[in-house]
Amino acid sequence: MSVFHPVVEAEKLEENKGQPFTIEGQRIVIVRHAGKIYALDDRCPHADASIALGPVENGCIVCPWHYAEFSLETGDALSGPATETIPTHQVRENEGMIEICLAEEQSS
Repeated sequence: MSVFHPVVEAEKLEENKGQPFTIEGQRIVIVRHAGKIYALDDRCPHADASIALGPVENGCIVCPWHYAEFSLETGDALSGPATETIPTHQVRENEGMIEICLAEEQSS
């Protein structure tokens, strides 16, 4: 069963600006871009930088340290120096709250 964690009020997300959060000990960045909301690990695989502070444009977020670009949709590295994909997470809006699903959890 999918477990969604409430993170932030939807109205507090600015367009084209990443916001960092820690959920269950995991660094996550949430981004509103072109009317959609995305959630990715907040860690550039090249040098462990927070990507939350990087610019967002054309469906990508850019690492502020070395300018690697990542797809908001898939987390794929689109330009170097990074070559690894950033994990993405299911995200939804529920009653005005943005919620993130970190992993599939088994119901007991």
